[in-house]
Amino acid sequence: MTDATRATLTAVAARAGVSVATASRALRGRGEMAAETRARVLRAATELGYPPIGSSRGRPRRGTALMFDLVLGHFHDPYTEEITAGARTTASALGYDLVLTAERDDPDDDWPERIRSRGSAGVLTGLITPTSTQIAAMQRAGIPLVLMEPPSEASRPLPSIRTTDRDGGTAAAEHLIARGARRFVVIGGAPSYRYGRARVEGFASVLATAVPDAPLVRTSADWSAWDARRACTRALSELGGDGPVGVFACSDEMAAGAYRAVADAGLSIPRDVLVVGFDDVRGARWLHPSLTTIRQPIREMAATAVSLLARAAAGEDVAPTAIVMPTELVERGSTRTAR
Repeated sequence: MTDATRATLTAVAARAGVSVATASRALRGRGEMAAETRARVLRAATELGYPPIGSSRGRPRRGTALMFDLVLGHFHDPYTEEITAGARTTASALGYDLVLTAERDDPDDDWPERIRSRGSAGVLTGLITPTSTQIAAMQRAGIPLVLMEPPSEASRPLPSIRTTDRDGGTAAAEHLIARGARRFVVIGGAPSYRYGRARVEGFASVLATAVPDAPLVRTSADWSAWDARRACTRALSELGGDGPVGVFACSDEMAAGAYRAVADAGLSIPRDVLVVGFDDVRGARWLHPSLTTIRQPIREMAATAVSLLARAAAGEDVAPTAIVMPTELVERGSTRTAR
């Protein structure tokens, strides 16, 4: 056997008594296998003179690909577009490609398996709480995982990027009171995710202290404009008392639904009803009047998450704690009134 024939992956697999796929995973340090099997493959590679990972041999070979996976349950809405833009820009600046990976409902097609097969350097999940099985799969593969605005707490401590949701709700209530609202509607999200609950709690706590006798109707919608329109229509019909109404919706999309409900009731924004949303996606400025909202720094949050992944991929020990980035109230036409 000549050197050229001997130094192939197939020859290494044959010498170690494993499949070519197993030999490849062992040499790349990927996948689950017995330590003895991995050692046998490495020994066979050394004996045959198989080039180490990273040497020039046809296509460049690396133990870990220079790419990060962004895992989302859906794409192409204003919020996820902001996440993608922030993550892509930072990944590119750090020398990584960004792969968009969908979380699918099919139990036979789990995203950790797809990510492990391509040897990604790290994973960012947006608005997703990975299961304990998914977290374990990433940890076994040595692939760092960072969460952005998880809907609930993960089963194991992980680095996460969040925003001041409760403070945002507090700011919305204080602003509506200062602008003359005397009756209130709050539209929470259903399912009641962690961040949605915090926004509603912050809003309600201010009302309970500042205007404890003010009429308040709590309602919820499925995070869509259509369902928020229905929920807000019912809330307005149930709201007693007199005076301007202040509506706080836990997302800008639901605030857009509240606009339609206000028009359906024959009322006007901001003359009769003042509206505050949450997120500050691009569409908030296009509503008429433009939407006052609680801005969360979505692109900056995604950029911070990718920077954490790059540090972890370089071997740095990243603490499994939450980084909380501040919200900011952005006043626009939906609360600008002469009252």
